[in-house]
Amino acid sequence: ALRSIEGMEIHLIVSGGAKRTWELECDFPIERLYELADVIHDEHNMAASVSSGSFVTDGMIIMPCSMKTLAAVANGYAENLIVRAADGCLKENRRVVIVPREMPFGKIHLRNMLTAAENGCSIISPVLTFYNGACTVDDQINHVVGKILLQFGFTYDKFVPWKGIEDT
Repeated sequence: ALRSIEGMEIHLIVSGGAKRTWELECDFPIERLYELADVIHDEHNMAASVSSGSFVTDGMIIMPCSMKTLAAVANGYAENLIVRAADGCLKENRRVVIVPREMPFGKIHLRNMLTAAENGCSIISPVLTFYNGACTVDDQINHVVGKILLQFGFTYDKFVPWKGIEDT
């Protein structure tokens, strides 16, 4: 979806935990994900371009966001480049969208989401939709992706928005 936006430069940071999860849950090599990025950053490189608020971006999407990363973002604990880049975006009043990877949410998760939201993050939980006729997993994914891109003012051609019901 980001590739479809003209002029979009994609920077990717994949944590060690995400790499392990990818191996356990995906049927294709992580290199396919890397091919979608223009720049790949090591999560331990705290001197990477995206670590600074002076590196101008449209913002940041943390997807999927572990509860560990959520806690770090919510509380400003910049132990790795993911959290440092998010911190840089937030201090410069840029969008940070968190897509949590957990269900159900515990009280600590909910407190951290509230704190992150109070600090300027948008929380977009990947919730199923039915109002738009989404019948396949791909339809559901496209809905979540569309909602995320709307946070940055981008439209996604595979997103089907609510059209409303007209009064009769």
